[in-house]
Order: sequence, then C-alpha cells, then structure tokens
Amino acid sequence: MSSRVQNIRGMRDHLPSAMILRQHIVATLVSVFERYGFEPLQTPVIEYAETLDGKIGDDEKLIYRFEDHGGRKVALRYDQTVPLARVVAQYQGQLLFPWRRYAIGQSYRGERPGRGRYRELWQADVDIVGSSSPVADAEIIALLTDSLVALGFTGFTTLLSHRQLLGGIARVSGLDDAAAGNVYRAIDKLDKIGVDGVRAELLAGGVAHDAVERILALISLRGAADDVLAELAQRLSGDERALAAVNNLQAIISHVRAMGVPEQQFTIAPSLARGLSYYTGSVFETVVHNPPMGSLLGGGRYDELIGLFAGRPIPTVGLAFGIERLHDVMEELGLGPQARTVAVALMTIFSPEMAPASLALAHELRAAGLAIEVALDPGEKLGKQLQYADRRGMPYALVLGPDELAHGEVVVKDLRTGDQRRLARSVVADALRRM
Repeated sequence: MSSRVQNIRGMRDHLPSAMILRQHIVATLVSVFERYGFEPLQTPVIEYAETLDGKIGDDEKLIYRFEDHGGRKVALRYDQTVPLARVVAQYQGQLLFPWRRYAIGQSYRGERPGRGRYRELWQADVDIVGSSSPVADAEIIALLTDSLVALGFTGFTTLLSHRQLLGGIARVSGLDDAAAGNVYRAIDKLDKIGVDGVRAELLAGGVAHDAVERILALISLRGAADDVLAELAQRLSGDERALAAVNNLQAIISHVRAMGVPEQQFTIAPSLARGLSYYTGSVFETVVHNPPMGSLLGGGRYDELIGLFAGRPIPTVGLAFGIERLHDVMEELGLGPQARTVAVALMTIFSPEMAPASLALAHELRAAGLAIEVALDPGEKLGKQLQYADRRGMPYALVLGPDELAHGEVVVKDLRTGDQRRLARSVVADALRRM
C-alpha cells in the first residue's frame, strides 16, 4: 500500500465549493419531485447479496460483495431500484398504490473510472409503483424536463424508445427472441463503437448480412416523433408486440405534450437499448448537446422486477438522475451557484473592546436568516480580516466600529468592487438580502 494519503480511485472528496453546487442540485430536484407529489424514501447502502443477485443483468460483475463479521454475504447497493423492489415486497401491506417515491443517496459500482463514471456515485431516483398507465410514463418524462429546466439546462433532448421495438426490429429481420438478446447488447454500444462497430459485432455474432442492414436501417430512423412512429408502424406491421409498443409510445407522447413538454425536448430513438435487463416497456435517456458527456439520466418501465420480490405483478416506471454527471456538466457550463462559501458576509471585529457588539450584530443577522461568518481573532488587524474574507470568496464584509455603534450604523463593504456604504443597523439585513 502506498504511504501517500489519498482517497480510493473512482471515489471523490467534495470540497466546499463542489458541495455548494451539489447541495443546490439536490435541493432543486427535491423541490420538483415534491411538486409532483413524490414522497421521500431512504434504504440502507448495504443489502444481502442475494437481494441483488440476478437482478441487473450483465453488469452484475460490478457489484461490490463481501462478508460481514458475522459471515453473512452482503453487498453495496448497485442502484436504488432493486432496494425499492425489496421495500415494496417487505412493506406492501403499508403502501397505497400507485405510490410515488424518490430516493437520493450513494450507489457503488466496481467499474473502471472515467469521465462521468465513478465507483461511488450519487443518484436521485423517482418511481411510480403500481400503475401501468402511459400517463405515469409521461409524468416521469415531464418531471425530468422540469427538473433540468429548474437546474438551468436548455440544450437537452430526451430520447424515447420501447424494449419491444428492438425485439420487433430483430424479429422482422428474421431473428428469434433468443437471438434478439445479442442485438440489444450490440446496439447498446452504439454510442461507443458507432454504426460500423455494431455492424461488425452483429456479423461476428452470426447475424446474416441482410438482417444486419435491415436492423441498422430501422434503428437509424430519425425525425419528428410522429413521423418516426408512423414509419416504424409500417415497417413492423405483422409483429403484434412491436405494434403495441408503437401504440404505447404514441400514447405517452400525447400525454407528454399535454403536460407542456416542448416538442424540441423529446424525440423517438429506436436505437435506444438501455443496458439493464429488467426494463420491459418504455425506455428513455436524456442527453445534453454540449459538452459531450453521454446521458445525464435514464430510466424506463420495469413491470416484472418488483414482482420477483412481491410474488405478484406490480407495474413500475421510473428514472435515475446521476448527481455526478449533473455536477460535472453544470460545473463545465457554469450553471448553478458559483459561490466558494456559504457565508454572505464576514462580521469583522474592529477591536477587542468591540467584540461583544460585533458578536451581537452577527447573532441578529443570523436570526434574520442570513449566513454570517464571524472573525475569530479580536486582536487581528482589520485589513487582514478583510483580506481573509476576500480570499474565501465572501461578497461582503461588515464593520462595526465605535462611531458606527454610537450612531446605530454599520459599514457594509462590497469586497468585489471595493465600494462601501454606511447603513442604519435596522436595514442591514434587508440590504444584504437585496444585494
């Protein structure tokens, strides 16, 4: 082990300026979630290993597993969806369906770290449990749109598809359902390996050349949502499951429009596969146009996973926001608060004799809801205190000297411009709020 003190690779420390942005993201998301009627849920970060086993498909190798001191086989949660399924089964007598829930916390994945990919990641999940209505799918898409707008994003698009579309594309291209699994896996890599890479992988998997070209032509359809769905309905005619998927997407889009989602913020993307195996219906991802980061979030309908635990079908649709990716993209785009500290002002201490009056003023302003940091050394020169506040990134400093105290005034110094104003003590709190 290296003697150098450091964090584990793929897991990040978040210093104050990063945490200010992250807390802004979480607070903004929670405000939107609750506006839609979603309720908070928290589950342990550790589950029994058997709870997670066999639930997430090919990525199961990324689960962190270990034995605890009692010899029990446990695992760090991979996402918050499987724990939700466990909660619904465990407490189904206490839950009223449909149930809207959100959960925010860490998940762990033993993968190779990279841009936007970490071994410890924070996610914000929202799910509607107990409804098969396309209105539920549309509500999730409307919620994600409102959430991103509230965070300041403008150039983003939500890509929509359906698990049975890819199955239908495989079937009309001459493949059976067993072979369709290889098609999912190959197409899921489209963003990484491109069309030529997908073509090569399908050919290497034994798919005939003509079938490969039909598949690539269908997954490459682009345009207005209604036009793409009409084209898919025509080309997939005869496949009942695929046509049912087209009809389902048409209903979802109709509801999405009714909920006010702008046309330019969603599109049909037949190539969207979503890697997790538990999806059964609609799937969606949201991408930003700049900077290139891949998907900010993703989700879909999974009507069977919760039934594995509950012993009965419970339809569910949801999504997960990646807090790490939101943070990194917002930081790059300059979105959200740019503050380096939470304090709006430093309460300086003019002299040791003035310390009690300065501390009393700080208490008064804090009681009024303002974030005020107090200088801690009454004997420190005023210039050094102001320099400290400026280096910390505080916008203002407050000075209360003998003259100000005698006249019921406070000097408010703008550390960004150097300007200062002498204000009546009674209006300082309101002035700081306005400024």
